[in-house]
Amino acid sequence: MPLLCSVYQVEQTARRWFETSTHRAEDFPLESLLRAKRHHGGAISVVIPARNEAATVADVVSQIQHGLVRPGLVDELVVIDSDSTDDTAEVARRAGALVYPAAGIAAGVAPLPGKGEALWRSQFVTRGELLVFIDADLTHWGPHFVTGLLGPLLTQPEVLLVKGFYDRLADDEPAATTSRPQGGRVTELVARPLLNLYWPELAAVVQPLGGEWAIRRRVLQSLPVPVGYGVEFATLTDVWRQHGLPAIAQVDLGQRRHRHQSVHDLGVMAAEIIATAMRRRPGGTAPEPAGELQQYQRGAGTGWVSRSYPTLERPPAASLPAYEAAACSG
Repeated sequence: MPLLCSVYQVEQTARRWFETSTHRAEDFPLESLLRAKRHHGGAISVVIPARNEAATVADVVSQIQHGLVRPGLVDELVVIDSDSTDDTAEVARRAGALVYPAAGIAAGVAPLPGKGEALWRSQFVTRGELLVFIDADLTHWGPHFVTGLLGPLLTQPEVLLVKGFYDRLADDEPAATTSRPQGGRVTELVARPLLNLYWPELAAVVQPLGGEWAIRRRVLQSLPVPVGYGVEFATLTDVWRQHGLPAIAQVDLGQRRHRHQSVHDLGVMAAEIIATAMRRRPGGTAPEPAGELQQYQRGAGTGWVSRSYPTLERPPAASLPAYEAAACSG
């Protein structure tokens, strides 16, 4: 009976959190956030990690520039370019963003590939007390993504991390007429089962792997960061472990479109998420520094393919002298 009671209590905790900590982007109109920002002070930085996103990054940057930078809500709009081979950097710069090549940030720290690496390095070139992360491949979206994520941080001092969720549509998929806010395939088949098994209080987070989220700098700078796709899972579970469920909120952002990845690509992402979770699960141990995933492919290139996935993590930015030097110079 005590075990059943404990499970019931955890489920009730997750449901109560969902009811009290789930918001809509429309709950936070721009004017109210401008007033809140004037009252509390502090700069706001929007960070867009990008790799070969020349086709979409200009629209993302332009909408934030015109809709949020000019009115004074966002102080800094930054694109972190991760070794793009197309015109991503130049397109983003022309649209109004400050563009930094990821490999050139934090001199003395050898660069690694990966989304988490770009987000980790963004801490060294931004100055905002609030950091908002937005993917560069967004279509069918709007500046309300940013205002929605900022809303709980600007109006609720106890909130440290805000996760966005939305209806996920493929580029060629018609607009949804009914709400269906499921996460992606890796979310539903990997991340959500892991959360229910090891972090059941977080089971009510709709899209734990969503790339749209916001966090207070003082929190992010204290966390280790996986260099790959494990960054969102790690941040969510680490904030919960260190600060508790009331420190987390989520916001319904409506709909977004993006490209769907192949199942083999998603397999690599799933391996990264599992490695990140195993490092953090109760009693878990760190996986090997690098992993290999064996995948079978058919057709002209029939055979087994070995694909590597990163399991390395960067230390908390605040623990490095380079970060302290960057903060002083800023």
